[in-house]
Amino acid sequence: MSARRGPVTRLGAHLHAQALHYLLFAYRGGQTLRRHAAPGSPRWPAFGLAGAEVALTVDDGPHPQWTPALLDLLDRHRVRATFFLIGDRVREHPDLARRVLAAGHLIGNHSRSHPQPFAALSRPAIVAEIAQTQRDIEDATGVSPRLFRAPGGNWSPTVLRTVAELGLTPVDWTVNPSDWRRPGVARIARTLSRTRPGQIMLCHDGGGDRSQTVAALAEVLPGLTARGLRFVTVPAHVTPRPRRVGEGP
Repeated sequence: MSARRGPVTRLGAHLHAQALHYLLFAYRGGQTLRRHAAPGSPRWPAFGLAGAEVALTVDDGPHPQWTPALLDLLDRHRVRATFFLIGDRVREHPDLARRVLAAGHLIGNHSRSHPQPFAALSRPAIVAEIAQTQRDIEDATGVSPRLFRAPGGNWSPTVLRTVAELGLTPVDWTVNPSDWRRPGVARIARTLSRTRPGQIMLCHDGGGDRSQTVAALAEVLPGLTARGLRFVTVPAHVTPRPRRVGEGP
């Protein structure tokens, strides 16, 4: 009997995580239309910023080709971004993690291996994914991240509670050009160009060919800055009773 429970339990967790994913998808759509997106709290993701600035966030790196290309582009336009790094890739390319930090950007935690749906993982697995990445980034850069983004934006009460207990701020997004799908430079640029004050932009520098992302940002950044938008890194909330990284659930 107990042998049969495992697959059934995992299927239930998967379906629950998918249901939450679609609910959040609808919620993000509402945030995009709001005049001011929700800045979040220690137990709820930040979908926007409290001020009138904008934040560019970059997921899934570091990557040996696309991260340097993006860093060079951001430097030319004097834009500071928030990079959500994957632990496995930080271990492969610790020099790139250090380069991101040295360029003045902020580093966040994006899990160890980017499993999906993230919310379907057990609590110990969620803790392990986040805590190991904290250690990987600390080992590579000497800095402990204060921000966490769930792979695919796949949140749940368990994920959010665990993130808070580890002393991290959960961060989502407002503007999503789906650049990971490689829909074309024009489509990515069109979506990003609609960014309004207080919004968080989502882009990627890992997980595949990101030439379209780099090209689209090269088109969009001058226009956004010409509109007077000021780029900032995502702020971290002060979370209560942070748990030490590696401490058990």
